[in-house]
Amino acid sequence: MEMLKFGKFAALALAMAVAVGCSSKGGDAAGEGAVDPNAGYGANTGAVDGSLNGEEAALRAITTFFFEYDSSDLKPEAMRALDVHARDLQANGARVVLEGHADERGTREYNMALGERRAKAVQRYLVLQGVSPAQLELVSYGEERPMVMGTSEESWAQNRRVELKK
Repeated sequence: MEMLKFGKFAALALAMAVAVGCSSKGGDAAGEGAVDPNAGYGANTGAVDGSLNGEEAALRAITTFFFEYDSSDLKPEAMRALDVHARDLQANGARVVLEGHADERGTREYNMALGERRAKAVQRYLVLQGVSPAQLELVSYGEERPMVMGTSEESWAQNRRVELKK
């Protein structure tokens, strides 16, 4: 039963990532917030004919990894996307920043520490996949930079995250 839920969630996440990567609002394609799933970090790990594998491109487009309440444990879907990022980082040696965040519950100090634990969890996973620690910078913002304002579980869930930024 649990695998069925995971499969449905993974399929939904993949479909949403592909839709985001394929949508266009016009204007400057390199503008802020634009997602170019073909860009990666400069490594084309696509098929023999040069076209990118759709699933890999969708995973590459995922740069925000969400966490459960009061947890720094990576979710399986985050690990799949981080595997793709790890290959890209190994291939080109780029540096990235891992920004840890928490929701507004808890003290400011606790949330700063929780954001750091989350960023360190992503760092540990990437290092285990072969990425050099020198390529990874960690920053914790705690509750200071919410993605979504609000006091509902839906808002809080969006704020419990690590963002991977170039």
